[in-house]
Amino acid sequence: VQLQASGGGLVQAGGSLRLSCAASGRTFSNYAVGWFRQALGKEREFVAAISWGGDRTNYADSVQGRFTISRDNAKNTVYLQMYNLKPEDTAVYLCAAASFKGAVTATQEYRYWGRGTLVTVSS
Repeated sequence: VQLQASGGGLVQAGGSLRLSCAASGRTFSNYAVGWFRQALGKEREFVAAISWGGDRTNYADSVQGRFTISRDNAKNTVYLQMYNLKPEDTAVYLCAAASFKGAVTATQEYRYWGRGTLVTVSS
């Protein structure tokens, strides 16, 4: 499966953005999808994940209550709605797919990765 993230940009602290992850190739609904981010000079970290049916989600503590992950399997797209953005959310955001039913959080479980989209939050 091929993935492409989009929707990043520059936003002021407290603002909102919605990222999209468009998939093509294999049957998208057979994969759990996760969002990860990597800030400059830091390791990649888990942000959010959604099960292949969309009924289960997981979030990193740092974004719980501010970010919402959702998916539309008919459109082969997963979304990450981000509210109340903070400067520490600045990073390249990447989406990935895993051959699991559940909303897996471990980076090593994700086999397919797309190119990221840059989110910059100014203070």
